[in-house]
Amino acid sequence: MPNDRLEETMMFRVKTEDDVRAQDVLVHVYEALKEKGYNPINQMVGYLLSGDPAYITSHKNARSLIRKLERDELLEELLRKYLGK
Repeated sequence: MPNDRLEETMMFRVKTEDDVRAQDVLVHVYEALKEKGYNPINQMVGYLLSGDPAYITSHKNARSLIRKLERDELLEELLRKYLGK
């Protein structure tokens, strides 16, 4: 019946200019950390585990960019890529 759909919960999300892809953020932050002479993997792991933005350089606006996403979104992206999903 057509009215059955009225009972379902629908998802609605408005895209904004600030929407960023987790993959793009991870690559950008990696490159910024590398340019500054840090070990990017160690720094990013430190951030993902602690949530402390001090692990991420402000070079190339990397710290502001990584904070636009929740850490769980970044971890989900890493797992998707690693597991090929």
